[in-house]
Amino acid sequence: MLNTRANTRQAFTLVEILIVVVILGILAAIVIPQFTNASQNARESSLQSTLQTLRSQIQFYKMQHGDTLPNLVTNWDPFTGSTTYGNPAQTFGPYMQAAPVNTMNGNSNVIDGTVALGGATAPTVSTACGFVYDYNSGAGSGQIYGTDATSGTPGTVVAGTIANGVFSPY
Repeated sequence: MLNTRANTRQAFTLVEILIVVVILGILAAIVIPQFTNASQNARESSLQSTLQTLRSQIQFYKMQHGDTLPNLVTNWDPFTGSTTYGNPAQTFGPYMQAAPVNTMNGNSNVIDGTVALGGATAPTVSTACGFVYDYNSGAGSGQIYGTDATSGTPGTVVAGTIANGVFSPY
């Protein structure tokens, strides 16, 4: 009787291993940039949500304080603490639990300024900051915008999008 031994494979060949490594590299090259964009999109969405909350709270403050804008340029105290207004005096607030932080650049400071809308490029401000607030000694519009640390020098570009050649702030 002939003694035949079955030819069994014990391991992968070098070519098989290289093919698997190349396929994994291609998949990683496709997937990793999408995760990078996802984190950037999350920061932008968080900033948009923060700005929406700030805008509504500014309007609420204005309504309760006889059309007076809160002075957020100095500090966030009008929003994070209690305020009084009226005769007889009534206590209002706090409007926010803590000072908001711009998720795009980590800043929470506010500068007084206006933002030119409708242009083809994002407006810039001269100071690194988290927010641009149109206060103008109480005579401003009360609009507030966030700044973007991802474009150019951190804190100098107003955050928003450009579509069809027109800038729209968040």
